Amino acid sequence: MKQFKIAVVNSSSFGKIFPQHIERLETIGSVKHFNVDSEIAGRELAEELHGYNIVIASVTPFFTKEFFEYKDELLLITRHGIGYNNIDLEAAKIHHTIVSIIPPLVERDAVAENNITNLLALLRCTVESNTKVREDQWNKRANFVGRALFNKTVGVIGAGNTGSCVVEILRNGFRCDVLVYDPYKSSLYIQSYGGKKVELDELLMKSEIICLCANLTEENYHMISYEEVEKMKNQVYLSNSARGALLNEKAIVSGLKSGKIAGLATDVLEEEPGHKDHPYLAFDNVVMTPHTSAYTMECLEEMGNKCVTDIERIVKGLLPDRVVQAESRYLAT
Repeated sequence: MKQFKIAVVNSSSFGKIFPQHIERLETIGSVKHFNVDSEIAGRELAEELHGYNIVIASVTPFFTKEFFEYKDELLLITRHGIGYNNIDLEAAKIHHTIVSIIPPLVERDAVAENNITNLLALLRCTVESNTKVREDQWNKRANFVGRALFNKTVGVIGAGNTGSCVVEILRNGFRCDVLVYDPYKSSLYIQSYGGKKVELDELLMKSEIICLCANLTEENYHMISYEEVEKMKNQVYLSNSARGALLNEKAIVSGLKSGKIAGLATDVLEEEPGHKDHPYLAFDNVVMTPHTSAYTMECLEEMGNKCVTDIERIVKGLLPDRVVQAESRYLAT
């Protein structure tokens, strides 16, 4: 019988909240958690994971062409999430590694909910006012007069899995006028969720609040930079629950310094994990959470189930569901 060794790489949650996921895997083979630098070189990562033929992967590190060139047999990378921009799919194909992801609907509600949660915390000064209460400064409450979300013009960038849910929440829950930029979605599709399809420039110029919900691609890397910030309304609020690299962080810091940007709520950074000296955290009008948008009990349970099921299928030579790289000589024909 083939020996299976399973590596859980850079996941802070898998198997810790729901230990039954580990128990299921241990009936298949040995399981070990690895915490590596998010920017680890491909060859070094391959050496670190030598002998492990199944990987449960987080948003980092990057499984690059170099990684696959030096890695010994690797049957499967199953992402503990829906994004896969940290995996070179072409290299995975060449080296017969299946790559699978979580079905988007598993994360949809949780991530959309957190985009709005962080936005509301920012608008209503929730973090700062809570801190003052804990410091016995209740009488400082006049310093925390916030802004309402109801009836605002809100721009949503990306109307796919998460973005469409954010549009629904804003339109149906807060009576917002929702402008949506997504070149891959039709006007009718966007309208069905309560939004209006517009070009990016119109969204930037008219929105009082902007929610980022797009996938990260080569085309939209740093899609919000100095020029885009300049086009925005004065005192705009931003909320990002998608990928940190959609924003040019230096441009956002500049906007926060000038007051052009009234506040930023973000669950993601271009380089993770973040640290207390991150430039965003120099500003009181920033709410930052540690990539926890999917961290609900319901969501994590289903995410873990999916990863384990992927592995149970691959060891039988069967293709998992939701694969983004499906070709491998290790599969049953």
